[in-house]
Amino acid sequence: MNTDTIQSGFSHPAVWSRFRRTLRLGIRSLWLHRLRSLLTVLGIVFGVCSVIAMLAIGEGASYEAQEQIKNLGSQNIILRSVKPPEDQKLTDQATRSFVLQYGLTYTDLRRIRATIPGVTIVVPARTIREYAWSRTRRVDCEVVGTVPWYPEMRNHQVAQGRFFNDWDMETRASVCVLGSELVPLLFPLESPLGRELRVGGHYYRVIGVMSPRPIAAEEESDMQPSNPGQAGRAGIPRLYIPLETARIRYGETLIRRRAGSIERERVALHEVIVKVHRQEDVMPVAEAIRRVLEHGHGKRDYEIIIPLELLKRAERTKQIFNIVLGSIAAISLLVGGIGIMNIMLASVTERTREIGIRRALGARRRDIVLQFLVETVLLSASGGLLGVLLGAAIPFVVTWTAGMKTLITWWSPVLAFTISALVGVVFGLYPALRAARMDPVEALRHE
Repeated sequence: MNTDTIQSGFSHPAVWSRFRRTLRLGIRSLWLHRLRSLLTVLGIVFGVCSVIAMLAIGEGASYEAQEQIKNLGSQNIILRSVKPPEDQKLTDQATRSFVLQYGLTYTDLRRIRATIPGVTIVVPARTIREYAWSRTRRVDCEVVGTVPWYPEMRNHQVAQGRFFNDWDMETRASVCVLGSELVPLLFPLESPLGRELRVGGHYYRVIGVMSPRPIAAEEESDMQPSNPGQAGRAGIPRLYIPLETARIRYGETLIRRRAGSIERERVALHEVIVKVHRQEDVMPVAEAIRRVLEHGHGKRDYEIIIPLELLKRAERTKQIFNIVLGSIAAISLLVGGIGIMNIMLASVTERTREIGIRRALGARRRDIVLQFLVETVLLSASGGLLGVLLGAAIPFVVTWTAGMKTLITWWSPVLAFTISALVGVVFGLYPALRAARMDPVEALRHE
């Protein structure tokens, strides 16, 4: 027992001493060929750098897309009025006046509330393009007639003042809430709260100012404006009035004059947001709404947007994107590993006599294997470290120069560095075994 303890005590320092000596030899050998070593590790550097940078850019883009969709509400279903293509063609060729009726109606609203279980809140909205006037300033804007609980459902809060309430709805009050982008255009030097504003031929009192619109509200679910040619244009200033006020002031028929004709469109509602009680019920409720609308509409003059479905699609796209980026980066690392193997094979041939001398002095085969593995791991690990530093810096440069959001996850540098170290072991193993299998006598004869 005491003998084993003594042997164990001597063996551990001997092993560590041999390893330190091998490590010093590896570092000295790489230092003697500094330029070659640097060029060898460049493949690993670019491979690791591309893994981190590409994943950071991909994660940032995916994060923004998912946040936009989440802002629409995972329990929401968005219905929008859409002008049918055949009616659009007829309108373009028209030389006479007519009334075109399409889109969501209040009857649809009542049917959804009465027949579909699981629906908790319904938010209708109607949009009219008008000019807003403040003294001598005029701005082309969208007038959105909606209900008091609109801000909560759209994740769009009031920054100053208040939103209109149920009393304003019932009394059809002439009040409005300005979008944040409209304030500097109409009231650049004063607070708009309490001021009078003329919209078209009607006057409204400003009672609130909204916070900046979420990106999702602008890009993913812009309401269908009264002019279909302007549909989807983000950044148009908006102001909000009670829905009942909009019904009284503007009715349901919108008139647009064109050269040689007058076009009248009858659209009751441009958008309806339906909130479902539970997230699991979103898809069944959406299907029920689709059946209700198909029954009540003879043409496809509406569309149904399901944010939850968009979110799942975005997550799937993210997975595919990460796989593609990871594959490209893996090819880069593979090329770097092949470069390391190539250089180490050349190094084995160059150092044949050195290997023979070490074997003659008592070095074992595993010492030779360890020496060459240490060198390849040092190459790949140093390349991995440089790649991590460069890969962490590139996303900041991209964000600063291009304005794109990037997101470095904690696992991407760890994964990239680990793979680079494993590349050194895998691609350095064959040259190391080849060096260890050399005959010492033949190696000493090598010139």
